Amino acid sequence: MTSFWDDVPLPIVGLYPRDGGTDHTFRHIQKKYGKPAILYTEFTSVEGVCHGATRLLTDFLFDETQRPIVAQIYGTTPSFFRQTATILCELGFDGIDINMGCPAKTVAHSGAGAALIQTPELALEIIRETKAGVADYFAGKRAKDCADISDEIALEVAHRHTLLPKEYQYQTGQKNSNGEDFLLPVSVKTRVGYNEKVAEWWTKTLLQEEPAVIAMHGRTLKQQYGGLADWEEIAKGASVVATHNQTNNTKIKFLGNGDVTTYEDAIQKVQKYGVDGILIGRSTFGNPFVFVDQNNQPSNEYQIYEIALEHARLYEETYQHGERYSFLPMRKHLGWYVKGIPQASTIRQAVFRTNTSSEVESLFKEYGLLNQSM
Repeated sequence: MTSFWDDVPLPIVGLYPRDGGTDHTFRHIQKKYGKPAILYTEFTSVEGVCHGATRLLTDFLFDETQRPIVAQIYGTTPSFFRQTATILCELGFDGIDINMGCPAKTVAHSGAGAALIQTPELALEIIRETKAGVADYFAGKRAKDCADISDEIALEVAHRHTLLPKEYQYQTGQKNSNGEDFLLPVSVKTRVGYNEKVAEWWTKTLLQEEPAVIAMHGRTLKQQYGGLADWEEIAKGASVVATHNQTNNTKIKFLGNGDVTTYEDAIQKVQKYGVDGILIGRSTFGNPFVFVDQNNQPSNEYQIYEIALEHARLYEETYQHGERYSFLPMRKHLGWYVKGIPQASTIRQAVFRTNTSSEVESLFKEYGLLNQSM
């Protein structure tokens, strides 16, 4: 089966999904100025979706500029993965990703995220059920037909479906350009291990269900985000996938992640470790130009702060009418933009007290961070 992944030029350099960091507005800014090849949503709990938490639909907001866009989900209940996958097809995503890499205690202690490395049979069942949920949609099932999906969520999903461009209002029995059944690809984001590094074994395990893509972070769950990412271990996973593709005539992609700081660094790691691409995480914070090579970096000293203000305005516009709206999450993004300049610490402290984009604009003007013509 072909998918959009087959049309993404190699090497792939995309945006790593991070809870509390890569929301709709952040992705919009990254795509507009950095143009990463692929974007993922923040991960969303399938248990939450199937227990009627309508607020979680905010995690599935995106705009057409962000394509290809992959929805990332996590949890431990296979039947909930199946129903959520059907919803994500109806919402018009390009693909679905299963988080098997999050090391957070609140996630891992429930058996989800990176903890799934310790329960491989459950992990494989989750992949199967997610694929089954995609097949359900293209066989005619919709959110309203899912047993554990509330009427409120089903209605909102159906409404968003009507707002999609026609080409993303996927149809029952849809075929691709090759005349094959069209199905959204299911991928996996994971780590090199739980307590120990087991990339080779774990990759072989995941390949039993042939996800379209395996993206691997070079640390174990035990390491969290400490120490250095082990790219030699990532390379072992890449080698396993390459062998599988040659043996089975498949096109599964393998992406690496961890400690990538520049576009040039990403390309070097692709060449050195045999991966199909790279996902960049922390280096993107406050810097969408991490996806741009050094020869094409912007020369306008004011531009990054103009972008920060644009980001703040978009955040406000997108979320301010929500029941639990707060400007607080935007402050950390603003703090990331403010770096490497005189009085950076003082400006960040002031930024962390702002509550509106207008206050941000006034603050930036006060410190001379915006072009006076603005």
